[in-house]
This record gives sequence, structure tokens and C-alpha cells, in this order.
Amino acid sequence: MSDTERGSQTAEERARQQLIDLAAEFYDQFDRGDVPQMTLPTRSKSNIVFDEESHVWVYGDRTSTRSANSVRGARKLLKAAYTIEFLARQLDEERSSTLRELYYLSESWDSEEAGFSSQDESNQLVEDLEIVSGVTREDFHMRPEESGATLMGPLELREQTRRGEREIHCQEDVGEGGYQIPNNPDTIEFLDHDIDFVLCVETGGMRDRLIENGFDEAHNCLVVHLKGQPARATRRITKRLHDELDLPVVVFTDGDPWSYRIFGSVAYGSIKSAHLSEYLATPEARFVGIQPQDIVDYDLPTDPLADSDINALESELEDPRFMTDYWEEQIELQLDIEKKAEQQALASRGLDFVTETYLPERLGEMGVI
Repeated sequence: MSDTERGSQTAEERARQQLIDLAAEFYDQFDRGDVPQMTLPTRSKSNIVFDEESHVWVYGDRTSTRSANSVRGARKLLKAAYTIEFLARQLDEERSSTLRELYYLSESWDSEEAGFSSQDESNQLVEDLEIVSGVTREDFHMRPEESGATLMGPLELREQTRRGEREIHCQEDVGEGGYQIPNNPDTIEFLDHDIDFVLCVETGGMRDRLIENGFDEAHNCLVVHLKGQPARATRRITKRLHDELDLPVVVFTDGDPWSYRIFGSVAYGSIKSAHLSEYLATPEARFVGIQPQDIVDYDLPTDPLADSDINALESELEDPRFMTDYWEEQIELQLDIEKKAEQQALASRGLDFVTETYLPERLGEMGVI
């Protein structure tokens, strides 16, 4: 197929063609008398490197081969072949399925050996197919279980639905719950906006406080609810908002090591999805709080650090994502005071404190507002 023909294809058509090309490669290997195999980056922590140029996690140079020269390898390739056939047919029929459904569907395949022993196994195979095909699972029409992540703010967009296109204003046309981010945010077209910055918020309680207090309207802010560790769709739409609309992105989480990793996944990607970091991560994102310094300055209600928190903080001191003067200073302070705090701890100073004082002051110091 020529580059011109590929360029005129839809995302779904490209995904289907890549799947067919993978299957054809297995066939060609058989036809040549070769043992079928599939080469992948080695998916271990030791082969994940922090790319200093792009500032995201990527796979290193080490590879591993799935080969049919062993029973175990042959089973893996059999599962891959059945999954490729299922996904290609799904795209032909313009249907979709969830990762969980794929696991159960495999029990009905006509080869017992092709079935998955666990959902972790089927999830990993879908990730393998993403890597070797260069196509995301969203374009395979594979969906995760609903994440429920939402956004609220002065953004007008057009989305594709099964009933056609619809235009939505993410303040005027939605309820207090906001606009739910679809599984594949690349189906969204940004039409117009009055956004000055994007604020990604870890917890639902804090997201609700910001909306109830009108923070999105007062500061022309788009509030993105991360809902804990953010789903791929949430990270993808955040990246698009930054790249396509040239908007600053700030991340507001609890003040503990696990929440700092939530920021890290938004900004620099995660080890699990290293093959998609340049598609999902926003290296320009900045951390607004809760900082360990805030715990001291505002005398916030706290919990003591558990041993697991201390270990995680010490690990972050060795993590390239946190090897900056700012993070080293904050983490060392937290280890010294041995305390952590939630976003909602700011309510100890009143329900309006976070929107009237804390965020305006912090964002002002950062030059965001």
C-alpha cells in the first residue's frame, strides 16, 4: 500500500490494515519455512529509560522474541493470532468491546489453547499488539472499563457519537458532574474556548469544591478530574489541550508520594505505558500542590508517614522525573517532618480557602495567573 493510500485511510482502517499485516507476516514466515516469531521491546523495568530529550519514559534497546520453537512460545503466538482475527472482525463490523470482555470472549474460541488464563494476560497481549503495530488500542475499538473522569470549563467541542456529531459547551451544556471524557479523545474536535489554563485535580471532593465555588468561571479554568491515577483517555485529552490549544497545565494532588506519582504519570508518562509516552504525556505540566512546604506553612491536618510512604519517597529521590532542586527540597522536607496531607485538609482554614487564597497565591507565584 502506498503512503498516499495510507494517508487517506481512517484511523480504524489503518488499525485493521496493521492487524492484517501482522497476520500476513506470520503466514509469510510459515511459507518460507521459518519458525514464526514476533519481536518486542523487553517489557521489564530495567529496559525502561527516561529520555532526556523528550522528558518521558520510553523503552530501551533490548528486545525479546516470542517464537513458536517452544510450546509456551507457540501458545503465545496462537493467542496473538486469534486476538488479531477477533479485532479485525470487530473493526469490520464497526463494533467495540472492553478489555474485560476480550478475556471472557476467548473462552468461546474454537481452540482451548487460545483462551486466556487471566485478564492480565489478555491485557498484556493487547499492549503487545499496540507496540508491534504502532496502533493504539482505542483505534482497535478496545475500551477499558469506564473511568468516569470529567472536565468542566469554558470549552466548546464537537464529539462523534453513534448517533452522529454533537456540539457541547463544557459549562453551559452540562450538569454539575461536567463533561465525561470519552474512551478515545481523538474523536473530539476543539471548536472554541476561553480557557487560560488547565487544572488537573486528583480527588472528586476537591473537584466538586472548585466547581461549587465557581473557580472555573472566576479564573477561566478548565478543571480536569483525574479520578486518582489517570486513565489513558484523561492523559490524552490533557496532552491535546496543551499541544493544540497552547494551554498551561498544572496538577493538583494530595501531598503524599503516591500522588506525586500521579503528577509524574501526567507529565512524564508511566512505566506501564512507556510505548505511548509521547502520545499521552505532557512534560510541560507543573505541580501546584499539596506541597510538603504547605503542610508546614499552613499547619495542615496530617497523617504520619507509613513505612511504605518513606520507601516510596526515598525511591522518588532516585527517580529521574523527580531529580530537580524543587522536588529534592520538597521530598527531603517531607521525610524530615514525617507527615502527609490530603487536598481536603485545606478546608481546616474554611471552605473558600482553596479557591480564594491557596490556589490564587500558588498559581500567581508560578506565573499561571
